[in-house]
Amino acid sequence: MKVTAIKQQVRRKDRYSVYVDDKYSFSLSEIALLKARLANGQELEPAEVEGYKQLSAEDKVYGNALRYSAMRLRSRWEMESYLQRKEASPELAESILNKLSDYGFINDLVFAKTWVENRHLLRPTSKRKLQQELRAKRVSSEIIEQVLRDDETEDQTELHALIVRKQRQSKYQDQTKLMQYLARQGFGYEDIKSAIANVQSNDAQVA
Repeated sequence: MKVTAIKQQVRRKDRYSVYVDDKYSFSLSEIALLKARLANGQELEPAEVEGYKQLSAEDKVYGNALRYSAMRLRSRWEMESYLQRKEASPELAESILNKLSDYGFINDLVFAKTWVENRHLLRPTSKRKLQQELRAKRVSSEIIEQVLRDDETEDQTELHALIVRKQRQSKYQDQTKLMQYLARQGFGYEDIKSAIANVQSNDAQVA
């Protein structure tokens, strides 16, 4: 059996199709192809071709995992779940997870810090809610405690900013709906009442 062509794919520029005896046989990423040291005219045993086909399947899963992690940071559990959906074997999944960790694509501490920072920036919420969200991502309790301990944003500050923002929406002119929304964000009832009263008092003074 002979490698008769190696062609860059049109849709996936990072992958190359390998033809054996003038027929498509398998594809590899550029890095995997370089490591394999395949070349036109190279003679292969049937067992070698089968080995490269297995490598191709594993290489595709790894490439997909890289793209999945590039869309946004993922917790290790999220990536594990993704690989399970892709039906990766436990051994392959562990290998890919270790590679992604070594390259810095998976790091639960960085993930948790970024999650908290983005929530403060885009959709403020309480530390209690942040804790629940990170637990849902299966981040360890130790990391969650560290990240929230290092987070200098106070719940009262977030609560005040959230009330001011939400009161601009007609839906939350209804105080009951506003309080229900804030409660869903993990803020305590007494804190909500006090914060709303403070905001209203400030508005009255400005008026």
